[in-house]
Parts: sequence; structure tokens; C-alpha cells
Amino acid sequence: MPLKNTFDSSTTDSCLIRLEQLKADTKPLWGKMSASQMLAHLNVPYDMTYGVLNPKFNYFTKLLLKWFVKPGVVGEKPYKRNSPTAPIFKIEGERDFEKEKSKLIENIRKTEALGSDHFEGLDYVSFGKMTAKEWSNLFYKHLDHHFTQFSL
Repeated sequence: MPLKNTFDSSTTDSCLIRLEQLKADTKPLWGKMSASQMLAHLNVPYDMTYGVLNPKFNYFTKLLLKWFVKPGVVGEKPYKRNSPTAPIFKIEGERDFEKEKSKLIENIRKTEALGSDHFEGLDYVSFGKMTAKEWSNLFYKHLDHHFTQFSL
């Protein structure tokens, strides 16, 4: 089943409605992250996309990520519970819940506003050039996975 389109306003609206249900003390159904850590974790791919985080990968590493990790990240198949995550996505220590939530709302809205034309063929730091659909899947699939983790 196709994932929802990140660049569609109805998807943005539904994500924001789900996000509004999250409270700082909401407990996950699985995993170890707190709600504030989860929000910070969800902001990482946006930070990588919008130049806040600039990890450097050598050619060989980027090639391996493109061949072996990218299909699972941008494909239609949902993530499994307790899937391993890359070190850059691991959030240590508590974060400011309201700050991370506001930042995530801005990132979701910014992505929709930029639209699919902006993302078509855009380079992702670890996977190279991607289609707008791959970008949409990357963002939505990650949000949906963690929103489900926190019963949103």
C-alpha cells in the first residue's frame, strides 16, 4: 500500500493532528526513547536535509548506504519495531519537549511548502539523488513509525 504523500496538505494536517496528541510524559509501546527524545530523533533527517547536520560519508560508505540501507528507508514496507538505527539518529539525554515539538512542526510544514518539485532529484547526504516519492517516503514512513510507537 502506498505511503501518504508528505507534500500533500492533508498528510501534513493528519501528521500535526497526531502530533498534538503527544505529551511529554507519553510512554512508548516499545523501545527506550522518551517523547522528547523521539521528537529530537524525528528532527534528524530534516536537519540532514536542511543543512543543520552535515555528516560526511566517504565514497565507499555512501555506496553501501545507497545499495543496502536506502531501499529499506525509502521503500513502502513499514519499519519493524526496535529496528536498528544509525548513530547520528541516537539521541542521548533528555531534550526540551516543546522546543523539539515546535521544530518538528516547522520541519513538516516547510517540507510540504517546498513541495515535490523542490525535492525531485535532490541529493540526500547518505543516499545520493532521490526522487520526490523517495523523499516523501523517507519523511512520512519515519514519522508514522514513531507516531505509532507512541500510540498517536
